Amino acid sequence: MQASGKNAGLGLALVSACAFGGSGVAAKPLIEAGLDPLHMVWLRVAGAALVLSPLASRHRDLVRRKPLLLAGFGLVAVAGVQAFYFASLSRIPVGVALLLEYLGPALLLGYIRFVQRKPVTRAAAAGAAVAVVGLACVVEIWAGLSLDPLGVLLGLAAACCQACYFVFADQGADGDDVPDPLGVIAYGMIVGTLVMTVIARPWEIDWQVLGGQAAMGGLGGFSLPAGVLLAWVVLIATVFAYLTGVVSVRRLSPQVAGVVACLEAVIATVLAWVLLGEHLSTWQIVGGGLVLGGAFIAQSSRSGGAGGPGGPVELVGVVEPGESAEPDRVRA
Repeated sequence: MQASGKNAGLGLALVSACAFGGSGVAAKPLIEAGLDPLHMVWLRVAGAALVLSPLASRHRDLVRRKPLLLAGFGLVAVAGVQAFYFASLSRIPVGVALLLEYLGPALLLGYIRFVQRKPVTRAAAAGAAVAVVGLACVVEIWAGLSLDPLGVLLGLAAACCQACYFVFADQGADGDDVPDPLGVIAYGMIVGTLVMTVIARPWEIDWQVLGGQAAMGGLGGFSLPAGVLLAWVVLIATVFAYLTGVVSVRRLSPQVAGVVACLEAVIATVLAWVLLGEHLSTWQIVGGGLVLGGAFIAQSSRSGGAGGPGGPVELVGVVEPGESAEPDRVRA
């Protein structure tokens, strides 16, 4: 029975990674059709908040118990990560934008080691170093940043928000009063919607874009209704992806779920190649492999002793812009 539960968790984690990985390839054609990146984020978050509102009602006690956690999660893990991620992919390829976001675990290690002044495992540090080398290959720094510099900076900002998410998640998981992750997801979407309403000014959305067609550059070139792509982003790449991610983490260890989540970057890159006609250079492919390899090394590390101020800190899963409200997993 236990093995069956783990197999089911692994399957759900794979499904979640696939769902998250499809967000960029569905959103970018809408952005290129004339939809502002911030408006895209608002539509995604607001749509998810509407769908998840019954869960918010069910867990309304969280507003009284964990107001700061909900505010921080909504502001950083929902609004911050997704706003920077979508703004980034509007200027650089989807796969590169997502790979930049995966620098978040390395930034988190730096925060733990140099800000909190806690030791980290050697495997986690090695994984972070490999990821940084991979990042240098992705942006091809020897070519003078051939990618759009602003797009790269926006991707790094998404990584910073991802790292900050772990700080909020760790605070929310301490003690006996652990909040239900489904409630945190729902309220995170609501808070994110409120924040993005101020930033994105959705009353200025060009609704005609959503009533038209969006061009997909791959497979010889074809178009899809913009409404279909938006529905995919909201229902599959956000609501479905978050919920399956949470369930998978409950069935698997955070480390295993986090490693499986790394497949999101690979899936997004492959989908962008097939559906959008985007191509990566050889060095960018090598760099992407190094980033994913570094994430694998870091997230599969185990603490060397009991938890506590003196013990090594264990790095947990990655969140995507997409990402999950489980205290060990975000992702774009």
